[in-house]
Amino acid sequence: MIPDNPETMLTRDAVAVALTASGYPVAAATLATLVSRGGGPIFRKFGSRALYRWSDALSWAQGRLSKPVRSSAELEAAFS
Repeated sequence: MIPDNPETMLTRDAVAVALTASGYPVAAATLATLVSRGGGPIFRKFGSRALYRWSDALSWAQGRLSKPVRSSAELEAAFS
């Protein structure tokens, strides 16, 4: 389910489901790894749980997109 309210707080599992439904496939296990390694969406703690604001999680996912390209060669040129 994709939240309507950008301020909605979601559990890690719910964020993974919502991001995947929005076209950004990510597993809850990946988010858990990024909590300890860094590089994931901003989160807050509520007791022992990590909670993510929907707008933060969606912004993080959108930030991982490449620029629009017409071929894979364009991507390779951008990273070389």
